[in-house]
Amino acid sequence: MIKQNRAYEISILALFIAIVIIQNVVPILGYIPIGPLSLVTIHVTVSIAAIILGTKNGAIVGGVWGLTAWVRAFAWPTSPMAVYVMVNPLISVLPRIMVGVVAGLLFHYLYKRFNNQLAMALSGLAGALVNTILVLGFIFIFYQFGGIPLTKLHINALMPYLLGVIATNGIPEAIMAAVLVPLIATPLMRFRKSVKK
Repeated sequence: MIKQNRAYEISILALFIAIVIIQNVVPILGYIPIGPLSLVTIHVTVSIAAIILGTKNGAIVGGVWGLTAWVRAFAWPTSPMAVYVMVNPLISVLPRIMVGVVAGLLFHYLYKRFNNQLAMALSGLAGALVNTILVLGFIFIFYQFGGIPLTKLHINALMPYLLGVIATNGIPEAIMAAVLVPLIATPLMRFRKSVKK
């Protein structure tokens, strides 16, 4: 029985990894272009994986997203800015791992105190915000210390851009995650419980 559950968990983890890779590669599925920026939807998949499979597996799915985004920054960037910032794995990989960690830990903490839907919505919201805050925070930090090759861009010009990303991307992504994560994760959670029985 334990081996059967483990095999099921590995197969579902592989499915989430495949979905994240497809979202990274197929246009519009993971990054919806809006002018020079992209609205990201992949954090929803990572948050759902963390809720269904646990924090560790959520971090693995987030890590796959980060690694794929890092490789894509060299070969096929999602935005003009990605060429300069996403080539740094601390910006492209670490925040995506933390999406899975935060969403998973928060869900398991809230699940004991609130209903499933609210716990899932808040976990999805937190996962989206973690991605936005860490990516933009690291961009700002590395820019300050010269770790990003944007020497011609003054800090006064960078700050409105970062604040604009939060307004145009971060807030809609967080709202989208709060709505979509419970809608998708609830039936998956029921299915998982029925399989375990």
